[in-house]
Amino acid sequence: MRIWSTRKTVHASRAAVLRLLTEPQEIERWAPVPFELLELDGGRLATGSRALVRGRLAGRSVEFEVDVLEASHERLSLVADGPVLINVDYALRPASEGSEVRATVSVCGGGFVGRVLAAATEALLGAGALQSSIERLCRALEPATLAA
Repeated sequence: MRIWSTRKTVHASRAAVLRLLTEPQEIERWAPVPFELLELDGGRLATGSRALVRGRLAGRSVEFEVDVLEASHERLSLVADGPVLINVDYALRPASEGSEVRATVSVCGGGFVGRVLAAATEALLGAGALQSSIERLCRALEPATLAA
């Protein structure tokens, strides 16, 4: 299992960052891998909520059950379980210019198909997909105010 991590400071409050991290329509704009939301408990990601999403990895249509472990002003932590297991953590810390966002992703695949899809996911992450995702997230937040 490999771990990918990146961080960036954004000129927005942690509350504004969390709103963007947990709103399904917004997630589609900045997520590292395009996906389609099939089901969601409630209107947004929240601690304890579950979602079903579909995306494409290595040319295959794949579905993941997403369990939100924590959604707070300190972090969004979730596990996406499908043909590969993806652990995602967005840690949010106050910064002098707004908020620091640190994204960490780990990928694990079992069996032949799982290993192939994990390798494809790792290739995307290694090519900068996580960094690009954080850049898109930060651009989407730039108009946000610190008062939120």
